[in-house]
Amino acid sequence: MSEAPPLLEDEEVERDDAIIGKALRVSFIVFFSMAAVVAAAVLYLSRPEPRPDVAPTEIAAGRVREQSSQDLPTVAFTDVTEQAGLDFVHENGAAGEKLLPETMGGGCAVLDYNGDGRPDILLVNSRRWDWDGRPAPASPPTLKLYRNDGELRFTDVTAEAGLDITLYGMGCAVGDFDNDGDPDLFISAVGQSRLFRNDGGRFVDITGEAGIGGRDTDWTTSCGWFDYDNDGDLDLWVCHYVKWDKETDLRLDFRLVGHGRAYGRPQEFEGTYNALYRNDGDGRFTDVSAEAGIQLNEPRRNAPMAKSLGLVFADFDGDGWMDVVVANDTVQNFLFHNQRDGTFKEVGAVASIAFDVETAGARGAMGIDVGCFREGDECLGVVIGNFANEMSALYVTQPGTLMFQDEAVATGLGPETRLFLSFGTLFVDVDLDGRPDIFHANGHLEDDIALVQASQTYEQAPQLFWNAGPESPTEFVQLGAEQLGLDFLRPLVGRGALCADFDGDGDPDLLITTVGQKPRLLRNDQDLGHHWVRFLLEGTGSNRDAIGARIDVHLKDRRLRHFVSAAKSYLSSSEKAVTVGLGAADVIDHVDIQWPDGSKQTLRDIEVDREHHIVQP
Repeated sequence: MSEAPPLLEDEEVERDDAIIGKALRVSFIVFFSMAAVVAAAVLYLSRPEPRPDVAPTEIAAGRVREQSSQDLPTVAFTDVTEQAGLDFVHENGAAGEKLLPETMGGGCAVLDYNGDGRPDILLVNSRRWDWDGRPAPASPPTLKLYRNDGELRFTDVTAEAGLDITLYGMGCAVGDFDNDGDPDLFISAVGQSRLFRNDGGRFVDITGEAGIGGRDTDWTTSCGWFDYDNDGDLDLWVCHYVKWDKETDLRLDFRLVGHGRAYGRPQEFEGTYNALYRNDGDGRFTDVSAEAGIQLNEPRRNAPMAKSLGLVFADFDGDGWMDVVVANDTVQNFLFHNQRDGTFKEVGAVASIAFDVETAGARGAMGIDVGCFREGDECLGVVIGNFANEMSALYVTQPGTLMFQDEAVATGLGPETRLFLSFGTLFVDVDLDGRPDIFHANGHLEDDIALVQASQTYEQAPQLFWNAGPESPTEFVQLGAEQLGLDFLRPLVGRGALCADFDGDGDPDLLITTVGQKPRLLRNDQDLGHHWVRFLLEGTGSNRDAIGARIDVHLKDRRLRHFVSAAKSYLSSSEKAVTVGLGAADVIDHVDIQWPDGSKQTLRDIEVDREHHIVQP
């Protein structure tokens, strides 16, 4: 509504004295009439010379980025979820209240839990809330462990493996923390987390005795095992999201404009601290978060800053010690530089990895991965999936330094990701040409988002960006239905994601988890004739999982670099075995391995198209 015009001064006077008011109005009319005549004369005499006609400015035509002239590879994926026997459906507890945790989970992991050489699948489930008044389900939701029986058939072995546990689970981390050859398991959650020790194929809950579960009020997300102090055993990093409880969520009363209640924004919740647990070598852990320097506060409020969802480890400056990048939601990303004395220094802003370089602001960062995506180049790339209407980031290091530059736009990755809300994010060489490609699992937070944003949908298709190489005008090219097949591109509410060779044919398959839906297992059916080699490393002086090892595969005219790591993507844990695509090369000159303890090993006479189990000498 427009405001009513204010009363003029002489109208006020008229109410008190009509005669005086009339006289004043006459005086004002005479005065302003004379002033107008004078002003008109002045303007006429001082008028500027007429301007000549100006020709319209010719606007430069916009340039569309030239696409790669290379033939795009056909890498068809087939949805084999049902025939594989994965009958899991994620339970998020949603009953209409729209509480923030309901739209964030859950993760997945690949592990050989029984030592038979085949990769098994773990799916993390949540549950209904304690206050849910609905009739209880016939079977309570639990974690799900599926044994790989070969030929892409899986059997539910959750109960016999001791994992029929109900909790509001989020993510998972797989690592042999006791160096006994069995992969152990950590589950993050809303509430207390859980640690399970693998005793010959059966998992035992040792959360209490290990001192690693956290508090009932915690909300933990991505997590990962790595050896931060180089003592030969695996330590655990656990990301925390926001300080959350039901009462606060309901009190904030988030709404879609013109519609009902909506899932809340992390900006309205207080931040938290990440946690670092040092492995003491006797089945117990010590929380060293404070003394390690990873508990960061907001400068203005001196309150916890982190709102962490993604996590990767890498030795960015080549000093032999693992550094940590944490992807944060709506606050700056962290880069923790390992000081080699048990402490870390946060240098994300100085390294130019903390913010969006275009806006100088924080983005809604979700999933993350790190890798060498340019062959022969020692620089590392950190890819981060961000919120809808924000491009994914591709931060690239200068070799051997802690300085980054976001090359998402320059490589062609960024513009194609802007409309998507990306969670699970991976470097994965799907066509085995030797160049890691980029995968995104996508899906919105809000199931009613299309009511207020025409460009958005709740279910979104995954994306795969083929790495065409640095010589191509567009280094990363999004593949479509013609290359990937319709199964790959069917929309879903994607969250966690991992890659593993589930069928033993050498190429990486993909597993995507969802919110409130079934997962999707995508078998890689590429048939390009490319060769490959796989390495499963076993440390002796180093941690047994060889987390942090570097593998350089030397061909006649190429060098392909990979790292051993499982913590990547979003809430998930990928396989430790490293797949190296060789393209047309069928002969490997030699392979150099740098183990986590700094020792080096050279391998020769390595056969292609097979997996090699390498034990540290």
